[in-house]
Amino acid sequence: MGGREEVKLLGTWYSPVVLRAKIALHLKSVDYGYVEEDLFGSKSELLLNSNPVHKKVPVLIHNGKPVCESFNIVDLNTSMRRGNHLDRPFFLLILMIELSLASGLPSLMTSISTQIVSLSRGHWFPALRAAEITKSEATKAKGMEEVEEGLLRLEDVFVAISKGKSFFGGEEIGFIDICLGSFLVLLKAKEKLNGEKLLDESKTPFLCKWADIYLSDEMVKNVVPEIDKVAVIWDYDHHCKLRLITWPARPLW
Repeated sequence: MGGREEVKLLGTWYSPVVLRAKIALHLKSVDYGYVEEDLFGSKSELLLNSNPVHKKVPVLIHNGKPVCESFNIVDLNTSMRRGNHLDRPFFLLILMIELSLASGLPSLMTSISTQIVSLSRGHWFPALRAAEITKSEATKAKGMEEVEEGLLRLEDVFVAISKGKSFFGGEEIGFIDICLGSFLVLLKAKEKLNGEKLLDESKTPFLCKWADIYLSDEMVKNVVPEIDKVAVIWDYDHHCKLRLITWPARPLW
């Protein structure tokens, strides 16, 4: 992506999947134009033409060619930043799982890889949403149990692959950090609203430290939305029971 090339990002300010794309672009130092989309009002013709199937954000438009889905955008930018098209952690993890399953030789690395893929896709995160809006105490308890289990698994994964360094990817923010870190603002917003600790230092000390370092990074903190404003969106969503972009029905790709 040279300086003269045209790059646009279609997004919604409070969406964690859009935040993924923004952080990836900032890490790559890409100059881009940002177009805010009203997904519950009148969607722009540019969005409808760029993503005609799902009509969702984010969409990165590079010289008129759209790239849809946050993982694709992050993968494109992190691969280019490292200067190696083959250095694509998420897809290498999927390949590793498929090869291990085909050989019938499950391993610790396969288990770790499976957890990363599941957690990165946000498969456990909707449980937090369900626990928030349900009137059933049993359903709420079950949802929060799933959330805590997901965070504990993520703690184990971080310890296993970070090898004592600051990020999942080592000394620098990488693909997995961006994909998982995009949810931190939502977690912090919920903590602020309910006065509870989801990231508990006594249970997930390494994850808490990673979250603090990640959110305080210069390339990240200048991009993430204000937690107070996200909390307002979350609170509005809770009381009105609207399904906002932060809680898509399909997987967070």
